[in-house]
Amino acid sequence: MSVLDLVRPDLRQFSGYLSARKQNSGGAVWLNANESAHAQSFDTQELNRYPEPQPKALQSALCGYYEVAAEQLLITRGSDEAIDLLVRALCTPGQDSIGIQSPTFGMYAVSARLHACEVIDSPLREYPDRFDWDIDAMVAAVVANASKLLFLCSPANPTGQSLAPEQLQALLTALDGRCLVVVDEAYGEYSRNLSALSLLPRFGNLAVLKTLSKAHALAGARIGSVIASPELIAVLKACQAPYPISKPSSELAAKAFAPDNLARSYDNIRTCLGERARMQDALKQLPVVRTVFDSDANFLLVRFTDTDAIAGYLLDRGIVVRVMRQYPAIADCLRISIGTEAENTQLLQALNAFCRASHA
Repeated sequence: MSVLDLVRPDLRQFSGYLSARKQNSGGAVWLNANESAHAQSFDTQELNRYPEPQPKALQSALCGYYEVAAEQLLITRGSDEAIDLLVRALCTPGQDSIGIQSPTFGMYAVSARLHACEVIDSPLREYPDRFDWDIDAMVAAVVANASKLLFLCSPANPTGQSLAPEQLQALLTALDGRCLVVVDEAYGEYSRNLSALSLLPRFGNLAVLKTLSKAHALAGARIGSVIASPELIAVLKACQAPYPISKPSSELAAKAFAPDNLARSYDNIRTCLGERARMQDALKQLPVVRTVFDSDANFLLVRFTDTDAIAGYLLDRGIVVRVMRQYPAIADCLRISIGTEAENTQLLQALNAFCRASHA
């Protein structure tokens, strides 16, 4: 069975909008796109011209970094656009469904609901110090509801755990021909596990999401990508807006893969992992902390004894953490991003001050 069998029937032969840059990208005199012939006086990047739909330099850098072919990768406006494209291309509104595992990244459900698609939840299992997936329950839910997409975030947001390769392989095997499994690796560089990309040559029902927002420190550039079979990438490209990636963002993002800049990113990842371990140990010692969940990402999920009071206390002191009350299973938790050494120390000092005041 081809992955195209999972695509909406009305979009399998859809060619999308033929933009001026798609039709012709060469030449020296551009008179085909109704752009202004005159650049702004402050413009140093020829922004009076439309950008490449898939910027070549950035595409080459990403393909080299992820070790995939150009026809397997689509550059998107962050992972959010990739999620939306997948739902739009595979799910017929009012008819199809997607699978998630709560608590998880909220954009999967948001995209599905904006497309009038049902969201089928197979909740994560909670253990004393970690969360994990219930693979059998996920497979059963997808099969029972004929879900077109199954979204997994690994490392998971907001719970922090990584999907083991043998878990993913079992899932892909069980759902082959039934469902596209989408592994969102936004935090993949922080994980101890191999990327799901290692399974891509074997499974046509796998798509992997990547982003430069986290480990590569380019959240403001809004650069993501979806990596999948060439057949699926071609469908997603046809569904994408004509000029999704701005020229300033693409040129800046390509610089991240220069050897010196890439080495600096790796150094920052190692620093983050060291700070994560320090924070985990320190938080476990606090009397107001009930659980510090294991994490493979650049954040920690922490269950407190009085979460609202602590969140308010920190905010009053200019320290902003993520309250998790929108997720019933972890409503008494805070998600704490790993900052600089100084920022992390400031947080710990504030929590220690709260402990002294509350236990005086």
